[in-house]
Amino acid sequence: MAEAAGTDSDALPLQSARTMRFSLGEPRQFTVSPDGERVLFIRTTGGTDPVSRLWLYEDGAERMLADPAAVRRGDGHGGEVPQEEPARRERAREMSSGVVSYATDADVRIAAFALRCELWVVRTDGAPRRIATAGPVVDPRPSPDGTWIAYVCGGALRLVRSDGTDDRPAAAPEQPEHVTYGLSDHVSAESLGRPRGYWWSPSGDALLVARVDTSMVQRRYLSDPAHPERPPRVIAYPAAGTANAEVSLHLVRVSGERVAVLLPASAGPHHPGGTWTDPAFEYVATADWDMRGPVVSVQTRDQRSVYVLAVDPATGETWTLHRAHDRAWVALRTGTPLRLPSGALVVPAQPGGDTQGLEIGGRTTPPGLEVREVVGAVGNRVFLTASEEPTEIHVWSYAAGAPGDAPLRRTEVPGVHTAAVGGPTVVLDSRTPEGQTVTVLRNGSPVGRIAVLAEAPVVAPRPLALSLGVRKLRSSLYLPSWHQPGDNPLPVLLSPYAGHGLQLVLPVRSWWAAVAQWFAEQGFAVLVTDGRGTPGRGEAWEKSVRGDRLTAVLEDQIDALHTAAARYPQLDLGRVAMRGWSFSGYLAAAAVLRHPEVFHAAVAGAAPTDRRLYDTHWEERFLGHPDVEPETYERNSLLSEAHRLTRPLMLVHGCADDNVAVAHMLRFSAALLAAGRPHTVLPLSGTSHLVTQEETASNLLLLERDFLKKSLSH
Repeated sequence: MAEAAGTDSDALPLQSARTMRFSLGEPRQFTVSPDGERVLFIRTTGGTDPVSRLWLYEDGAERMLADPAAVRRGDGHGGEVPQEEPARRERAREMSSGVVSYATDADVRIAAFALRCELWVVRTDGAPRRIATAGPVVDPRPSPDGTWIAYVCGGALRLVRSDGTDDRPAAAPEQPEHVTYGLSDHVSAESLGRPRGYWWSPSGDALLVARVDTSMVQRRYLSDPAHPERPPRVIAYPAAGTANAEVSLHLVRVSGERVAVLLPASAGPHHPGGTWTDPAFEYVATADWDMRGPVVSVQTRDQRSVYVLAVDPATGETWTLHRAHDRAWVALRTGTPLRLPSGALVVPAQPGGDTQGLEIGGRTTPPGLEVREVVGAVGNRVFLTASEEPTEIHVWSYAAGAPGDAPLRRTEVPGVHTAAVGGPTVVLDSRTPEGQTVTVLRNGSPVGRIAVLAEAPVVAPRPLALSLGVRKLRSSLYLPSWHQPGDNPLPVLLSPYAGHGLQLVLPVRSWWAAVAQWFAEQGFAVLVTDGRGTPGRGEAWEKSVRGDRLTAVLEDQIDALHTAAARYPQLDLGRVAMRGWSFSGYLAAAAVLRHPEVFHAAVAGAAPTDRRLYDTHWEERFLGHPDVEPETYERNSLLSEAHRLTRPLMLVHGCADDNVAVAHMLRFSAALLAAGRPHTVLPLSGTSHLVTQEETASNLLLLERDFLKKSLSH
């Protein structure tokens, strides 16, 4: 297998690891003040700096508000402090350290953040100061008027005045080993996309607080085999078919009074039936508190019904604002439900055909505009991201209640765009083939930019944008820059994700595109395809994997491969491999098990091979309840197919993975061994689902390359 010698591609694996997949130096988490004058955001100081700082953009200039290296550590709490499980999850998903999240008052003049488990507050016109607390701090949030800071400590929601006085509990757990106030549970944070556990009232005199009881939830014990002297970490993890945490909501006043929110128990007769039906409202999907009162949405255990509820802040009584039902599952759209000042409700809807759109105050977005998320509102004008072509995501605005007002597209350049809004200001965060740009607009006109300090990959992606097969599968083909017509055919490497909730075929300069081009420079033709089950192409496309997570997905990968090879004869169908991580690791393993006539080798990283081991909300959405549909779980798990392996397969897994447990890999490897099927196992000590250790991340790419080259050399 030929390749160019001495190229910049040699440096890509180490560069990707040092830059945390080119994320360091990227500005993110933008907050715009209601008057549009101030923008807060997080960013490191360069492409290899792993420490995030809090920044302010004002009057056309940037200023650092909080630098973890400059602030003095307080008296603290002595030695290593324990962390709440949600804080551990947040850190595990982060690519940087330092100030990784923050919250502000309503006017965006005061920001609060946790640093080294201490509470820090900074005004936009002042210096950071530490506030003494009762213990380690999680998720501090100022009241809208800036008078109070709420935070979670030891499972209790506490309040302290922003001047550092009057620290006191607002809601304390009755059973500290099982109950928390103000935190999210595992399923809500990881699968529903609700990482928060409390919300201030606009007046700052009360909070809507989640109480989580995990006493009935299965425990998992994550240990580090390389350090047997260390005790295991215990997490409450509800695997498919087992008990979820019990989540309830409470109205807690600063003055001390408390009222329980009376959530409905069941969706009742409106609920659609199916093979497995469970109409009990087990999930608190979203919560907020606007000028009209609290608004929450709840979802049934089988995910076929979602109710949007208004809450009486005095009594806790609720009434229904909106109902949604679906025979597969009701999709939760980020940013919804949203209640506008007019009282108009913004909720997901199908405006016609197969389009996933919005209903805004009784009017729907037009058919063909696939809505991705709602990013905010200014008055009754809603800002959202949506697609007309599935590979492009643009920012749109829509004025609710204005007759004849059609959605207005705010971005033009092909790419992936999102926004933060406040008053007359829109901060556009744009990803294109040239990289990230952040533009500040006021009244529709550019007035400045926020600097992007991330490194550009030493290997510039050169994707060929393709539409393949009868389903017009959006694909990207990466060929070596040095390959010429008439050269020897290239082995083919499929490197998709292809699972729910994520697209890779996008006109952006991304870490995955850089890695794909790097593999191409090593002598592969790399094909990336978004098939059925991925977002952006309508409801039927996205929900086609209900009951079977592999068959249609593999069909699309094979269809794209054969169509691309017919168009590009330099692709050698006699040497084809697949690599992937998480869902695509599972897909790669399934590819060599089910289609050895097509796939000749695979690298499967963090592959969820036993679907019963994954969490309730995520897995039951696709496969139902394992006690009711055991054959569906059997059909979608790979352990029973281990005897079919005839191709080289490398299994890679982090031993500290709290998302896809290492048990998936160990059980699959044991099944392969019991069937007498040789395979390669690469355990990553001390590594979670996200590989962040520099040496591990860089060398892993090299080991994958060598394994694939050797496996396809026969």
